[in-house]
Amino acid sequence: MTASERTVRIAPSILSADFARLADEVARVEAGGADLLHLDVMDGHFVPNLTIGPAIVAALKRVTTLPLEVHLMISDPDRYLDAFVKAGASTVIVHAEVLPHLHRTLTEIRRLGAQAGVALNPSTPVGAIGDVLDQLDHVLIMSVNPGFGGQQFIPHTLPKLSAVRALLESAGSAAPIEVDGGVDLSNVAALVNAGVSILVAGSAVFGTPDPAAAVRALRAAAGRAK
Repeated sequence: MTASERTVRIAPSILSADFARLADEVARVEAGGADLLHLDVMDGHFVPNLTIGPAIVAALKRVTTLPLEVHLMISDPDRYLDAFVKAGASTVIVHAEVLPHLHRTLTEIRRLGAQAGVALNPSTPVGAIGDVLDQLDHVLIMSVNPGFGGQQFIPHTLPKLSAVRALLESAGSAAPIEVDGGVDLSNVAALVNAGVSILVAGSAVFGTPDPAAAVRALRAAAGRAK
């Protein structure tokens, strides 16, 4: 196993899973060596879709030992932090675009016992996280406009990822960089080279006949990074 394969984590996104067979879908990606599960929570306001709530997080917590990363794509995340952490979220990621008091929210996530992450939409500049670097455990860069799975990767994400890496390094932060949206075998190596260490993949995993094999293929592709 190469250094890239060891250090890059694969986070299947259950947004693309078969919800009628969710426990089985999770077991499949576990068998493939997935490192964590990415759970997209959407409210129909901040993004044009409705998905899951704390009850699904709690249900997944009962059937897997993988860490559960909850991505709150909602207009008022502060109202639900406690509920998602109690349901089993090990990481809670919020969007900079909806939080005028971002520092306070990140501090509260950590106080509740979870890791705190910030997500940036494609049109949000990297500088939006400049004043909260000391509160960040994760940075999630959206490489599609959030709301639906199966979208195409936005090319200008690559220089943005490099800019995030430079910003974190300048602050002495070891927070991992995640990317979410359009991740597949064609771009994994470029993403890792740009500084990504957590790959969120939905349709590239659950849209295949063998999700376990898909996880392994993504990890192998990461290993081909320079």
